[in-house]
Amino acid sequence: MIKSMTGYGKAEAVLEGRKFMVEMKSVNHRFLEISLRLPGMFLPFESEIKKRIGEQFSRGRIEATLRVDGDGSAENVGRFTLNLPLIRNYHALLNQIRDELRLEGEVTLEMMTGFRDAFVPAETNQDPADLWEGLSRILAEAIRTLTGMREKEGEILKRDLTRRLDRIAGCLEGIAGRAPQVVLDYQKRLSDRVRELTGGMVVDEARLLQEVAIMAEKSDITEEIVRFRSHIDQFTDMLAGEDAAGRKIDFLIQEMGREINTIGSKSGDAEISRSVIEVKSELAKLREQVQNIE
Repeated sequence: MIKSMTGYGKAEAVLEGRKFMVEMKSVNHRFLEISLRLPGMFLPFESEIKKRIGEQFSRGRIEATLRVDGDGSAENVGRFTLNLPLIRNYHALLNQIRDELRLEGEVTLEMMTGFRDAFVPAETNQDPADLWEGLSRILAEAIRTLTGMREKEGEILKRDLTRRLDRIAGCLEGIAGRAPQVVLDYQKRLSDRVRELTGGMVVDEARLLQEVAIMAEKSDITEEIVRFRSHIDQFTDMLAGEDAAGRKIDFLIQEMGREINTIGSKSGDAEISRSVIEVKSELAKLREQVQNIE
């Protein structure tokens, strides 16, 4: 299934009297990159949260934010408390710096209150581990909503890619149908030109046919057309497949570009050249769209 790399997901629930919300945003990225914003009490679960997100996505930059509201009781609204373990650690480190470097001065209250996270919102005495089961369900729901949006966007991309691929296939068949006529036109032009230059004298038909054969061999695009058709079939299969195919499709478009460039360089026919230009234009649009696919 084709999925976009852009999307948004959100889920929330009340656990033990407190509101928990997980918000997820994803944008295009060459690889999978996960960025988390968690309250300090949930930092021990950071690796597990990243693991669960990584199991569901293969590409894109995903930003996940966990927010926790207070329990709503009047005594806790707007209240803060000291993060004493952190403050003690800062105090010990500052004293160690002073002693190691033999510096003057004392560690002051002003220094200690200036550190980030010295004051934190008042928490209940809940153990974060007790909340993990409920939190994991909220995370799973946020992942589902994000996945759903990426799938919907992917369907839109798939329809656009399919339309452009059909146009390319139509141009390719036009090129394939025109190729034999190019040789016949060259043979006629060569015959007319030779007769014009020789004043109507008898022309060595064998020699003329030999020149036409050389030209036909140099301008033969049969192999390129066969390979291009194969690429289109593979592209179609990838669009219908279940695996993430963004990187594979991107590579396939590069191969299509090589084939159409060769076709353009081999053929000097104006009609084929116009079709080649149209194919290149559609390939450029395909390449741009594929950058959005997981």
